[in-house]
Amino acid sequence: MTGRRVLVVDDEPQIQRFLKPSLAAAGYDVVTAATGAEALQVAATAAPDVIVLDLGLPDMDGKEVIRQLRAWSQVPIIVLSARDRETEKIAALDLGADDYVNKPFGIGELTARLRTALRRAAASSSMETTVLSAGPLTVDLAAHSVMQAGHALKLTRKEFDLLAILVRNAGRVVTHRQILTAVWGPAHAEDLQYLRVFVAQLRGKLRANADGLDLIQTEPGIGYRFNADGP
Repeated sequence: MTGRRVLVVDDEPQIQRFLKPSLAAAGYDVVTAATGAEALQVAATAAPDVIVLDLGLPDMDGKEVIRQLRAWSQVPIIVLSARDRETEKIAALDLGADDYVNKPFGIGELTARLRTALRRAAASSSMETTVLSAGPLTVDLAAHSVMQAGHALKLTRKEFDLLAILVRNAGRVVTHRQILTAVWGPAHAEDLQYLRVFVAQLRGKLRANADGLDLIQTEPGIGYRFNADGP
């Protein structure tokens, strides 16, 4: 696992001073943040492979950091906190944390948890199917190709990525923010008009081979839903 990047989020300087050299000695590239806002920014720009997150941050609860991260990222999150109440652990895990380590802790335990989280993430990624099917569509993620009712669709890269996230979540609402951050990155999370233009282009191409059937449904004020059977 050497060379993996770890984001350590903790406002206690002594924890930062302890973890940074300890994790570096274990072969990790370490980046740090002391607030929730900084953690979200660094997570978006530094692309960490795993996050170690304290729940007691000065500007927001760590659970809110998890909630916001999970809107656009599946990076493994290990919660590191002095809060040992079961309800806190359950809440953090329900929001998408992968593991929970109580303070005080040993570096051996933490690095073992890091290795486990990274292995699980790698296994999940390798097991992900490369071909998605929904109604008349077959989306080949590896080949970047789309077949609709026996016809090959010519899509731009962004149109393909947009369709892929919708088909991957077929039948479920995908929010504007989730789509924008997944396809264009967190910096474009509020570019709703940009998204509408691409959805309109994609709809036009899909309708051409679906007898006018609209496979992408708008959920007003929320996002979009791919429905293989149409409205």
